[in-house]
Amino acid sequence: MKLRSRFERELELLNTELIEMGNAVEASIESAIEALLNLDTELAKNVIEQDIEIDQLEKDIESRCLRLLLQQQPVASDLRIISSTLKMITDMERIGDYSVDIADITLFLSETQYESKHGLLQGMGESAVKMVRESIDAFVKKDIETVKSVIEYDDVVDDYFNQSRTIAIDMIRRGGTEGEIALDLMMVARYLERIGDHAENIAEWVYYSIEGEHFVKEYKD
Repeated sequence: MKLRSRFERELELLNTELIEMGNAVEASIESAIEALLNLDTELAKNVIEQDIEIDQLEKDIESRCLRLLLQQQPVASDLRIISSTLKMITDMERIGDYSVDIADITLFLSETQYESKHGLLQGMGESAVKMVRESIDAFVKKDIETVKSVIEYDDVVDDYFNQSRTIAIDMIRRGGTEGEIALDLMMVARYLERIGDHAENIAEWVYYSIEGEHFVKEYKD
């Protein structure tokens, strides 16, 4: 019984660390979008520096997962939680990396004559942040309905991406400096689209950790 109690305490710590990493990742993408929209170079640099913390959290959580697997023979529900956690932290780390990529583009754009606040990118950024936030909330609350909502909401981010791509292509056709900037904005849109995909992955792993089976997305005709 003592071993089991210790094991359960370790699971609680794992849960706490995963939430901490989720909050750090959410803050990272929020700051990256704010830095881009305001061409705030100091905030962009801070996003890049803070990524070290996210990377360290991934390593710490991974180590705890491995210790849990070695301490005691986990039951099926434990294995689901641990394996799902390992998958989720990989997606979170990638979201952190995309935040850094957006921050890098912000630093470049700050040296150009870029002035537009590109409303679509702002909306897309807010939507991507919403997906990340709610995927973490779904894990914390073990909320299947929120999981489903996040997965469905990815279509919104994809729609934003398609609209942003159309605008970028028009800018490129006009050529000049505007065309060069359009390529960077297109990359930002791509990074946000990928962040949405990773948030959807997190939600799907939350579903697996709760239900013990993989989520099957229903496609409408």
